Amino acid sequence: MTILVHSLYMGRRHLIELARSPYIIIMNIIQPVLYLLLFSALFQAIVDIPGFASSSYLSFFSPGIVIMSAVMAGSYGGLSIIMDDKQGILDRFLVAPTNRLAILAGPLLRDSITVTVQVVIMLGLAYLLGARFESGLIGFIVLLICSILIGLSFGALSLALALVVRNEQALTSFVGFLTMPVLFLSSLFMPLELVPNWIGTIAQFNPIHWAITGSRHALMNAGNTTFIAQQVFLLVLFMAISLGLALLAFRSYQRKM
Repeated sequence: MTILVHSLYMGRRHLIELARSPYIIIMNIIQPVLYLLLFSALFQAIVDIPGFASSSYLSFFSPGIVIMSAVMAGSYGGLSIIMDDKQGILDRFLVAPTNRLAILAGPLLRDSITVTVQVVIMLGLAYLLGARFESGLIGFIVLLICSILIGLSFGALSLALALVVRNEQALTSFVGFLTMPVLFLSSLFMPLELVPNWIGTIAQFNPIHWAITGSRHALMNAGNTTFIAQQVFLLVLFMAISLGLALLAFRSYQRKM
């Protein structure tokens, strides 16, 4: 019970901190919305290419942009722990009777709530723009699960990196350098059948691709339950590895103090 209570407290603390920076909330919402509007209009004619499975690029692209927003939300989660480190707050938590795992769970809980809100907003907007999905509520639940799993995974990796570099500029540089190529090396914008073979090969080992394809199949082809379950399992495995790396980085940080 202690870890749960402390985690909820830390999560509440990070949510309050986020609420005091409304520009971050606005940018987290506006940026994926702009991407949805711009890219869905820019690539609208792609549906005419032979071999493109969907009749609507908006319906094809919407799950991908939701996953992209979850990845970006989680990737910058380490900034909060760097601020706590520089202000001495993290040291005070370490000498207080605070559960050590709760210190990491707090930012991840905030990221989960943020991702959930983004999923609802993005899918609602996509529906208003004309996107239609066959599976309804079941597909939405799978998309939400995939979004939270991938968001928490990148959030944990961000925490691990933050505890290593302990510098905001270094973290944002690493995030910008690593996330964009990984996003493009997936089926975010285009089915793998229509991309070069080497991109398709790399995408098979890309967790973002697992989240996108699992969500996309759940929303547009819910009958393929075996494939969807495989993608979710891979995401759970990736999240476990990411959390393990975050714990290792946190223990290393504690030893240096």
